Amino acid sequence: MFPDILTKIADHLDRVLDQLGQSISWLNLLMAIIVLVIVVLRYWLSIGSVALQESITYLHAALFMLGISYTLQHNGHVRVDIFYRNFSARRRALVDLAGLIMFLIPTCVLIIVSSWDYVNASWATAERSEESSGIAFIYGLKTLMIIMPSLLIVQGIAGGLRHARQLRLKQPNSDAESSE
Repeated sequence: MFPDILTKIADHLDRVLDQLGQSISWLNLLMAIIVLVIVVLRYWLSIGSVALQESITYLHAALFMLGISYTLQHNGHVRVDIFYRNFSARRRALVDLAGLIMFLIPTCVLIIVSSWDYVNASWATAERSEESSGIAFIYGLKTLMIIMPSLLIVQGIAGGLRHARQLRLKQPNSDAESSE
């Protein structure tokens, strides 16, 4: 039997990333409100705000980059499943585990490694907007380039543990499984 501790770890990781995904989904509402405020300020009151406009970019980036692991967890990512949808549960688990090991984790590690110096340089200079009235937290935004692949790796580990458990189950590799 698959060790219970690994299942508990996968459950915990899934719970944490699920809560994160649900929490950041509120950024959509916040972005809509800020866009409304920008429109009202600009067209009704003739007031512009660079910081408000930049905040839309920041929120959009945060929503996408922090929500990508949530999307992976809930199978919301793009998948060309011409063959995959007809596979048995074990074969789908094998394909998912292989994809995780060969593509997801190496790509995430590559993103982290290639972004590390860029993000560090931004923190070292406390990089801020080129606009004087802009947001003074560009280094925080750039930090998402490290956080995003890290969250994907964590979600990949949780999914990988589940796929490994599926592969260890003593079930026949039949067509009846493909309806699961």
